Amino acid sequence: MARSYVAEARRRGLGRRRERIAPILDRLAVEHADARIALRFRTDVELLVSVMLSAQTTDVTVNRVTARLFRKYRRPEDYLAVPREELERDIFETGFYRQKAKAIRGTMRLLLEEFDGRVPRGLDELLRLPGVARKTANVVAAELGAPQGIVVDTHVRRLSQRLGLTREDDPVKIERDLLRVVPGADWHRFPHLLIWHGRRVCDARRPRCEECVLADLCPSSRAGPS
Repeated sequence: MARSYVAEARRRGLGRRRERIAPILDRLAVEHADARIALRFRTDVELLVSVMLSAQTTDVTVNRVTARLFRKYRRPEDYLAVPREELERDIFETGFYRQKAKAIRGTMRLLLEEFDGRVPRGLDELLRLPGVARKTANVVAAELGAPQGIVVDTHVRRLSQRLGLTREDDPVKIERDLLRVVPGADWHRFPHLLIWHGRRVCDARRPRCEECVLADLCPSSRAGPS
């Protein structure tokens, strides 16, 4: 169980979570104005495949693989037109290629059978697709302009805990806490801001608190109030 900084925020007099979320968003938006999804895609289907491939690997690896993949596979039908083994070879570098190939083919089949070959926007419909869990569904829905939740990856989980926005460790419970304090209009950009802040400043092992724009709002900061 990760350490909870919720009580520490109260002890330091930093204010309630709802009071701190607006300045947190505003400062991160300025600091990371370029924060956006790192995966490269042109169509809804490419977005869905990219996110499915990103499990247990890096965005850099996925983008390298999809640069070739998306020249060969353009429509849902294309993923079903080749033997499974061929698709496995094409996505081998992303790891867990057998499970991913099976999930992608199952998803493409369901898209054709029930969604006219289109990627649905609704979270419930996305969760019906093989291999699509809540995190993937949230990413896809948000990037398609219909966010219905907040993506909780390792960065969002860690920074939400450090900022005292949640005392939970389970991603589903963390998302529930975040949905209570993050305005709906910010559900899309909020995880991107935390992800980029986690990559650039709030490192897992060596957070650079002295450089952090949130130091005076963060109960885990070692820099102290500014």
